[in-house]
Amino acid sequence: MNTSESIKNIATALAKAQGEMTGAVKDQDNPFFKSSYADLAAVIRAISAPFANHGLSFSQSPGFEEGRIVVTTRIMHTSGEWIEGETVLPPTKNDAQGYGSAITYAKRYGLQAMAGVPSVDDDGNAAVEQKTETQPKKTRKTKAILQKFESAESIEELAAIWKSLNKDQHALYEDDKNQAKERLAA
Repeated sequence: MNTSESIKNIATALAKAQGEMTGAVKDQDNPFFKSSYADLAAVIRAISAPFANHGLSFSQSPGFEEGRIVVTTRIMHTSGEWIEGETVLPPTKNDAQGYGSAITYAKRYGLQAMAGVPSVDDDGNAAVEQKTETQPKKTRKTKAILQKFESAESIEELAAIWKSLNKDQHALYEDDKNQAKERLAA
């Protein structure tokens, strides 16, 4: 890894940004390995707001050296400080597709490593959560309920939404209901 002469400001900003980051969601399927992965867009989504909040940005430049793809990832701070590292990979094929795939792969893993972003495996996290929590996990389907709580305009409307939920959902959305109730009471 290479750095600017000083990294005091960028180290502080990166630590704060990492405190706000979520994992990169594995939302793409790899049928060859029967697995899922977080693509480059998921990694960028995970860092965009926290980076912007703390004066951080990044750039990536691909190159070619001794038959291998080299992607340099640089994270920069508004102070002018920076850190950078290289990800080196062989292309899978000696054609444009092989080179493009290696560049994308190197960009994804280089940025993910430099920013300190973990991949979030929904199934794996669900297994861990089941061991540590007794409440059911929120799913994409039931996240619509959160929007109802957030858009409730009166305590009566909030009560009607609450009444429409089943027992399992009550346990799941108790905190969300209370937050909406506090917002409406203010």
